[in-house]
Amino acid sequence: MGSVDAANGSASAKKPTVIFVLGGPGSGKGTQCAYIVEHFGYTHLSAGDLLRAEIKSGSANGTMIQNMIKEGKIVPSEVTIKLLQKAIQENGNDKFLIDGFPRNEENRAAFEKVTEIEPKFVLFFDCPEEEMEKRLLGRNQGREDDNIETIRKRFKVFLESSLPVIQYYEAKGKVRKINAAKPIEAVFEEVKAIFSPEAEKVKLNSCAIL
Repeated sequence: MGSVDAANGSASAKKPTVIFVLGGPGSGKGTQCAYIVEHFGYTHLSAGDLLRAEIKSGSANGTMIQNMIKEGKIVPSEVTIKLLQKAIQENGNDKFLIDGFPRNEENRAAFEKVTEIEPKFVLFFDCPEEEMEKRLLGRNQGREDDNIETIRKRFKVFLESSLPVIQYYEAKGKVRKINAAKPIEAVFEEVKAIFSPEAEKVKLNSCAIL
């Protein structure tokens, strides 16, 4: 038994690298996550996608999530965190982008408490409201009147809930702010500058091993 415990101990000692990716609706973070995955070998986990996949699976957990959403209730942090934790544990990779989470301060505290993982840093795609509106309305051709209020509401909710999270990590020197109002390629240049030192280190290590 002792050896099993020891093995488990060593496995849990190696914590994965986690980067939280935050940005309002229309900030382009999904596109940038795809680029980071392609260039730097991270696994992209979207809290929203995991919840949708769980609902689709038809599991008891999925049905519970679906009912909560139908009733307009907020899915408890623990439910989303357990799905993220499971996805991390079942994936062979050891570095993850967690997209669109934590949505608020309560999510953040619960994630660190449940997983005992603190993010390496927070990648914050900072985009002015006018630019986000322009992008989102560009996607929804011909339905401008329907959407402008919804978009503003979503942006307001994002700011109110996510800013405390950003401020918390800013105080720890863990926020990497990206000017997301620029064109996609220019934004990725900024992103690359943040991730590249790490890529260089990996190259150097592999050379040393060889």
